[in-house]
Amino acid sequence: MLVSSLLRVYCPQNWYFFCLVTFIIVATSNFGSAHDPKKNFVASKIFSKLSQPTQTEASAIGSYAKGCLHGAKQLPFNGPNWQVLHPSRNRNWGHPETIELVKRVSQAANNVGWTGLFIGDISQARGGPMPYGHKSHQMGLDVDIWLTKPKKLGLTRTELKSIKPISIRSKNHKETNANWTKDHMEILKFVALDKAVDRIFITAPAKIWMCEREKGNREWLQKIRPLGGHHQHFHIRLHCPQASTDCISQTPSIPRISQSKDGCDHTLKWWVTTALEPAKKPINPVKKKKRKKSVLDFTMKDLPKQCLSVIHEN
Repeated sequence: MLVSSLLRVYCPQNWYFFCLVTFIIVATSNFGSAHDPKKNFVASKIFSKLSQPTQTEASAIGSYAKGCLHGAKQLPFNGPNWQVLHPSRNRNWGHPETIELVKRVSQAANNVGWTGLFIGDISQARGGPMPYGHKSHQMGLDVDIWLTKPKKLGLTRTELKSIKPISIRSKNHKETNANWTKDHMEILKFVALDKAVDRIFITAPAKIWMCEREKGNREWLQKIRPLGGHHQHFHIRLHCPQASTDCISQTPSIPRISQSKDGCDHTLKWWVTTALEPAKKPINPVKKKKRKKSVLDFTMKDLPKQCLSVIHEN
C-alpha cells in the first residue's frame, strides 16, 4: 500500500503502470540482496540472478570450483580482436587481470594472422556457481577460448547463433585432425609464457603434437595440461592475483604434477591409450557410494563466508 501511494504521488498521471513495472524489476533484480538464510536457496540460482558486479576493489575469493568474485570487470561483447560468443549468458565478467589477459591473447592471435578470437564463458558478474555449463569459472580467473578461427568479427546476435565449434581431434581421439594448425600452437605458446597464467587445458592429442615438434626452450609446454572435453576450445586458468588474499591456489601445482620440465613425459600417452579403453566391470560388486554434493547443489553455506558480502553488496 505504501509503495502504491508513493508511486501515485511521484509518477506522472499516465505513467503509473510503467513506474510500477520498473519498481518491480529493480526490486527483484538483485536476488542476492533478498537472500534468506533460512530458505537455504541453491547458490547457482542466487548468483545467476545478479547481473551487475559489486562496486568494490577486485578480489577473487575461495577456489576455482567453490568461490565468488568482488569487483568484476566486464569484457565488451565486441572488441578489435575478439567477440563474445554467448552474450545472453552474461558470463563475460572476470577479475580485471583476466580481462586484460583476454585482450593480450586476442592481439596475439591477430599477430599470427587471425582476425581475432571467439571468447566463450569467463564468469558471472559476481562469480559463484553457475546453473549449467561449468564446475569452475567461479572466481573470474577461468576463460574458455574457442579453437575456431573467426572469418570475421562484429557479428550480430543472430549471426552468432550460426557459428559452430570445430574439433581439432581425430575421430579415434588419438591424434589431431586437419583443423589443428601451427597457428593454434603459437597462440597457446603466447598464453603459456604469460606470467599471469597458471595452466591451460586442451585435448591430449594437441599437447602430444606440440611436444613432438617444439624445439629450443620447451618449458612453456609444462603449463599445457591434457584434459578431456577440450577439443573444441582451450581453457585458461590464471594464478591467484597477489591482492586477492582470500583466493586459494590450485593444488598440486603444475611442477608437482609434471614428471618432466615440459610435461611431455610417458604419462601423456596414458590419455590416448589406457584412458580410451572401455571400463572393465569389477569382479566383485562395488558398494554404492553416497553421491558427492554437486556444484548445482551448493548453497551459500558451502561457499566461503566472504561470499555472503558479495551477494549482498550493492
